[in-house]
Amino acid sequence: VQLQASGGGMVLAGGSLILSCAASGRTFTSYRMGWFRQAPGKERDFLAVIDWSGGSAEYSDSVKGRFAISKNNAKSTVYLLMNSLKPEDTAVYYCAATSRTWGQLETYDVDYWGQGTLVTVSS
Repeated sequence: VQLQASGGGMVLAGGSLILSCAASGRTFTSYRMGWFRQAPGKERDFLAVIDWSGGSAEYSDSVKGRFAISKNNAKSTVYLLMNSLKPEDTAVYYCAATSRTWGQLETYDVDYWGQGTLVTVSS
C-alpha cells in the first residue's frame, strides 16, 4: 500500500484544517486507517483510527472532540478534520495503514506509513 498525505499548512489558533491521505496498491478496505503526529523532538503519537467500513473510530484523549477521522472507500482516501487547533498541535502528521483489527495504535502496529504533512498552528 502506498499512502500520500496532503493538506498540511499554516493556520491560526482556533482554526480548522482537513488532511487527506490517498491510498493505492493493495485493497484499501483490508486495513484500518489511522493518523499519527510527531512534534519536533518528540515521539510519534497516535491520534485516530477508523475501521474498514468507516463505521467505527477511536481517538486519543488529546484530540477527542476536536478531530474527526473519516474515509471514502470509493476514493481510497482517509481524512482528518481538525478543529479548534492549538499551537501545540503543530507537528508533522502521518497517515498509516494497519492490519491490527482493534484498539488504538502504537507505531509498531503500523504496516504502511504515508510521507507526512506539516501542520503549523500559530498563536
